[in-house]
Amino acid sequence: MFRLFVVIGSILLWGGISSGFVSSDEHKSDGLSEEVKKLSRSTEWKQVEKIDLDFNIHHPQGMTKIGDLYYISSVEILEETEQYEEPKGGYERSPGEGIGHLFIIDEEGNLVEDLELGEDDMYHPGGIAYDGEYIWVPVSEYRPDSHSIIYKVDPKTKEVTKEFEADDHIGGIVKDEKNNNIYGVNWGSRQLYEWNGKGELKSVQDNNSHFIDYQDCEGVDKGNMLCTGLAELTADTDETYELGGLALLNKKTKEIQHEIPISEFSSNNHNITRNPVFVEKMEKGLRLFGVPDDDYASLYIYETETQ
Repeated sequence: MFRLFVVIGSILLWGGISSGFVSSDEHKSDGLSEEVKKLSRSTEWKQVEKIDLDFNIHHPQGMTKIGDLYYISSVEILEETEQYEEPKGGYERSPGEGIGHLFIIDEEGNLVEDLELGEDDMYHPGGIAYDGEYIWVPVSEYRPDSHSIIYKVDPKTKEVTKEFEADDHIGGIVKDEKNNNIYGVNWGSRQLYEWNGKGELKSVQDNNSHFIDYQDCEGVDKGNMLCTGLAELTADTDETYELGGLALLNKKTKEIQHEIPISEFSSNNHNITRNPVFVEKMEKGLRLFGVPDDDYASLYIYETETQ
């Protein structure tokens, strides 16, 4: 059963909020790729704002920003998946149960609208991206080597369109408005996908980088996509350290253009790139938005100046 309905915050009126929609040519920041390449391990990120969200965001996944509105995908878990002792039907775990969300949030952290996305066992949204016209959202089963639906959402009308399905867990998606191709990463971003505009698979190739697992990606200038995520590193003491990072990839060749670690943490000790992230270019540097924590969380904003 396909589910879609909208929840509108009781104290908010859509007409009083600036949508800030921009055209395909205007929504990307020219020069962002070059600014990213100036980042290094020694780059200093300064937290400039922390916005408390006024609702339960559950387990957020992907983020994009259009004008003064944030769009954040998230999964609400109703029943946890359970690991099988032996694989069943090619799966290592049960499907669990949940609800996929695309939350629309204003600059003060108020929930404006809630679009529910998903179908049957596919309830886990991934990283999202805006192509200047639509927001692209993959919704997958909450287990590797499974299945996904690729949606596009019109931010003006809130109309949701099911574009195609994929025979894997797709954890992030980017649409290139110039060549009309669609690029995705699977569970742990171990493989990189490319489809044509009709959803026909063009290629799958291994990700040669093992630095971080990509959580969220966004198309940027010069044919690149910017991905963020983390790797969980375990010491002999069984303590886990979240190594966050950022990777700039060429969409066509899948080659890494630049990678850097990020070691900023939330008040709950989660790396800022653990969950959804959006990066934009400033006049003299970059601004990073992240929601690293679950449930009743905050949106952190960091800035850095590049030389």
